Amino acid sequence: MPVSSSPAFIVLRGSDPLPPTLARPVLAIGNFDGVHRGHRAVFEAARSMARERGAPALALTFEPHPRTFFSPQTAPFRLTPEGAKLRQIAASGLEGAIVLPFDQALATMDAEAFVRDILVGRYGVSGIAVGFDFHFGRARAGSPTFLEGAGRRHGFAVTVVDPMRDEDDPISSTAIRKALSAGQVGHAAHMLGRPFTVTAEVRHGDKRGRTIGFPTANLALAGNVDLAFGIYAVRANTADGRRFDGVANFGRRPTFDNGAPLLEVHLFDFTGDLYGQTLEVELHAYLRPELKFEGIDALVAQIAEDARRARAVLAQL
Repeated sequence: MPVSSSPAFIVLRGSDPLPPTLARPVLAIGNFDGVHRGHRAVFEAARSMARERGAPALALTFEPHPRTFFSPQTAPFRLTPEGAKLRQIAASGLEGAIVLPFDQALATMDAEAFVRDILVGRYGVSGIAVGFDFHFGRARAGSPTFLEGAGRRHGFAVTVVDPMRDEDDPISSTAIRKALSAGQVGHAAHMLGRPFTVTAEVRHGDKRGRTIGFPTANLALAGNVDLAFGIYAVRANTADGRRFDGVANFGRRPTFDNGAPLLEVHLFDFTGDLYGQTLEVELHAYLRPELKFEGIDALVAQIAEDARRARAVLAQL
């Protein structure tokens, strides 16, 4: 799927130079995994600074996520892989994004060098907006307080955005992951400002669903996706722009094989073939945990009830 429907949104990578139209930018800096409501508050702060200065407002982000670079085996699952993250940033009203590769050179660069050589030397920033918990540079020595001092030394403005809260708890990517792992998709959606969404290619499965009257589109999600196993009410967007309600199971199918986790999506009122196509699936409600059934008849009866409940839930949205 394209990063943005707007041709004005520009994505720069690595040492790509800024075009003249983006000179002296205000940068919203962060990892921005999830592009949640707190992140969008940082974007709005950057846009406000940019309006005051007659400057463009861009996001500066990092790939891979630094925690993936430092500890790939224990890194948290990505709420928004790079493509999804950039699409959300594009939808936020910023004029572009700079994606810096988080590699050994960047990981060992000290905070002052990052400011001097990259923010000032490469991009000529006129302003910076960051969240209250943003840190950067070797050993995470660069803090919002450090940035404010660097701004005074180098002549750029700095806005530090306070935490946004949801029911008294700070909104964060970590809090959203925790909610998803507990099946609290409504709470996650409130922090995100939209339903949690996964995107993957539809793959061939064992085609068991069609034999029991509930054909499914099977999606293998990233190996460390930590969603609660169970049944979800979903909405899915196909690559050609069609939108369907549905019911989905994420789990290991204990009634049959207890295999690798798979998202199996049954789309209501759909006919056709989605194999090899990309499907975007929004999780709107968690209906129940995944269960093991003693026989096919019991399973089919439960799927029918799950589908009924999913239709009812989605009809209220």
